[in-house]
Amino acid sequence: MTADAADEPRGSQSAYERPTPMTSAMLKALANPLRRSITNMLNRLEHARAADLAEQLDVAANTISFHLRVLADAGLIEEAPEFARDRRDRVWRPRKIGLELGSPEHPIQDEDEIAGAAFTRLLVDEHNDLVRRFISWVPEYTRGRDDVARGTLNQLNMKLTRAEFIAVMEKINRALEDAKAAHDPADPDSHYWQIDIVAADDSI
Repeated sequence: MTADAADEPRGSQSAYERPTPMTSAMLKALANPLRRSITNMLNRLEHARAADLAEQLDVAANTISFHLRVLADAGLIEEAPEFARDRRDRVWRPRKIGLELGSPEHPIQDEDEIAGAAFTRLLVDEHNDLVRRFISWVPEYTRGRDDVARGTLNQLNMKLTRAEFIAVMEKINRALEDAKAAHDPADPDSHYWQIDIVAADDSI
């Protein structure tokens, strides 16, 4: 299972890279709901100060500053001095890495299992919120009251080997990363899209 820390254009070739296995510090940092909200907001804003995040999340700035330090120590965010007003001004941005929660090749350690379960629940909660928002909007589109495509739900059933399925998912990830690399963030028509791809075979 993978989760983006941030996205990064990497030149004219495909921007896709295999996800980085999460360290224990990363996992414990992102298992906290507020820190997960902070990283999500940083992904939206691309860079921000503690005061900016405090205003967006309605949390005290000193609390945000504490959690920013935890995220930085875990290697999930970094300072963005090019956006600072002076040397005392601290501006943060997400690290440009994709993360893998765990796998048979890189299993979660026993002491991190609780944090891994907590992080997974946060991802599921975010997915369920996306589904609720989508369900609320669908009647507006299907009845013609909103002519802007603000979301989509595609369902396709197919028979593939596990190797073929993995290859398909890698192609999808490459296509998404290529689109991000080609996008102009200054385009006024830009929107922040949450894209959840869920798949399961008939054995679970």
